[in-house]
Amino acid sequence: MADQLAHPFAGDPVFDLHVGGKTEIRSTVPLVGRDDLSLAYTPGVARVCEAIAEDPSMTRHYTWVPNTVAVVTDGTAVLGLGDIGPAAAMPVMEGKAVLFKQFGGVDAIPICLDTTDVEEIIETVVRLAPSFGGVNLEDISAPRCFEIESRLKALLDIPVFHDDQHGTAVVALAALKNALRLTDRDPATTRVVVQGAGAAGVAVARILLEAGIPDIAVLDRQGVLNSERSDLTPVKRALAVDTADVHDRRGSLADVMAGADVYIGVSGGTVPEEIVASMAPDAIVFGLANPHPEVHPEVAHRYARVVATGRSDFPNQINNVLAFPGIFRGAIDVHATAITEGMKVAAADALAALVGGELAEDHVVPSPFDERVGPAVSAAVAEAARRDGVARA
Repeated sequence: MADQLAHPFAGDPVFDLHVGGKTEIRSTVPLVGRDDLSLAYTPGVARVCEAIAEDPSMTRHYTWVPNTVAVVTDGTAVLGLGDIGPAAAMPVMEGKAVLFKQFGGVDAIPICLDTTDVEEIIETVVRLAPSFGGVNLEDISAPRCFEIESRLKALLDIPVFHDDQHGTAVVALAALKNALRLTDRDPATTRVVVQGAGAAGVAVARILLEAGIPDIAVLDRQGVLNSERSDLTPVKRALAVDTADVHDRRGSLADVMAGADVYIGVSGGTVPEEIVASMAPDAIVFGLANPHPEVHPEVAHRYARVVATGRSDFPNQINNVLAFPGIFRGAIDVHATAITEGMKVAAADALAALVGGELAEDHVVPSPFDERVGPAVSAAVAEAARRDGVARA
């Protein structure tokens, strides 16, 4: 206790909160005497081990495995901090575990890997997988994150979910659905610009396509992704074919923002005000970079009807915590083998529906502290898992 009180940043409320870490493991069974010990450990535990050896599916009933998620990172893309390494990533991974428990009732174990090698990360996670009911990949830089997630999904029969991609996408879609309703727009004819073609940008574009919003231009630092470019990665090229190529979108941000209905920023850059001013009337602007949105809300509100950010000090926060606890809760409840696109869209629909009659320019997504969020998302995800044929219960 004396060492904790004397920590180097004592008196700073942020550091004081983190003293000793933010999580711990507690027993769920009593251990107050010989009989308790014989049931929880030897000799009683041997009977449970033998039952599982005979039928591995018994882990669902007699271990914590199905309700426990591995939160895995290599520390290469942590928040807005970038490549800070596995040790410095641990406070964020602990925080993720706290959110899993608080908002989804899911136990989560932070795992910070001291490697950035794709093969080593995949092999490590595969070898750890028998201890977990799901894998949440976190803060792994693009483009490696795409391959890691894709291959782990193929190798494992438990949910694998890269939250930086899909959590952001789910909440952005929920907010956009309500913003389109508020501005009386048809998703099929809405023009969307997504600035940023990293993990989040690719996932946002993909979920918008899945949700029936086809006119999307995705940009990286060199401009709009289109298949005429020779510098695209396979992931970007495939996205270009499905987005800008379909509607012949080309050029720079200024070129595609003129007359656009929606801007979604996941790049960390800054959009000049004159470009924002060129958007369609009653525009929708989501500047999701933290801590500095691509379009500051004060600027956005001059031209847009609905404005969202990733920050908690402005209305309409696009916060992943609205999605991932309920998504894993729903997937775990039906022992899903994967998290499908249908499950993600279902999660977004459930979030959007919670706003209901309270829909307003400053209220297009529910609060993370709305107690309906977790149950609504988990129920929708479980139903979608059954519909998509990945549920085992």
